[in-house]
Amino acid sequence: MTTSAKNRLAVNIAGIEMKNPVMPASGCFGFGREYAQFYDLNKLGAVAVKATTVEERQGNPTPRVAETPGGMLNAIGLQNPGLDDVMAYELPWLEKFDQLPVIVNVAGTVTDDYIKVAERVSEAPNVAGIELNISCPNVKCGGITFGTDPEIAGQLTAEIKKVSKVPVFVKLSPNVTDVVTIAKAVEAAGADGLSMINTLLGMRIDLKTRRPILANGTGGLSGPAIKPVAIRMIYEVSQQVSIPIIGMGGIQSADDVIEFFMAGASAVAVGTANFVDPLICPTIIDELEAKLDHYGVQTIGELTGAGWKR
Repeated sequence: MTTSAKNRLAVNIAGIEMKNPVMPASGCFGFGREYAQFYDLNKLGAVAVKATTVEERQGNPTPRVAETPGGMLNAIGLQNPGLDDVMAYELPWLEKFDQLPVIVNVAGTVTDDYIKVAERVSEAPNVAGIELNISCPNVKCGGITFGTDPEIAGQLTAEIKKVSKVPVFVKLSPNVTDVVTIAKAVEAAGADGLSMINTLLGMRIDLKTRRPILANGTGGLSGPAIKPVAIRMIYEVSQQVSIPIIGMGGIQSADDVIEFFMAGASAVAVGTANFVDPLICPTIIDELEAKLDHYGVQTIGELTGAGWKR
């Protein structure tokens, strides 16, 4: 990772230049239209947009969201307008933000789905990277099916690398027994970077109906409750791979960003906190430089892996 001497917050992840290390996490920001009413998206280091599949998806039945202490459960089910709509409307709309690298989260049911989406979106002029979603716990086919077996995860990564014209980040699931093995498999298959972690599988039950609150039964737990899990997994994986990691999982402050860097992240994504405060990303960015002064650090990049490097 390199940094600009003029910008203490600048990072470079797999060739993607970011003026600061903060991006909204995929699935928590749509394509940015709603948030653009509150601030200039050019302020972000990058944006990871909603998962895109070949066909339009309506997602799972409602209710799809439930609050929990320290977080939330969701089972959206990869609702999105489909590849054609994303290419015709969503990505062109984002072109107005000419200082904003766009990372497209790519999802599918079978390998060919991933290939079709990855090949087309990587041709868009403003797409800087792909985030390969092999970790969504809320769909019956695809998603986490690819992310729990190192061999299958590696095979899919290799197929996407053949067609992608931009760097490929693989989003890993925490719902596995050995995340390091899967991380090393996708690195060996050519992944340019990792995103971690996705949500943890969970459930809540309605005391009156005695049935699960979510129509899907289970959902993905996100928010501050999962931050220690994310920190532990990034800490373990970053010592075993040489590719950059976009860290996520309960980030809601500049101190959280610094902690993720110390664990081994080279950039971060903010998810659930966007639902609590739509200005959370620019707020964190504004606070980061003062935090570097507070901790006596010259550049944010110096902190990557500081928690384990000796």
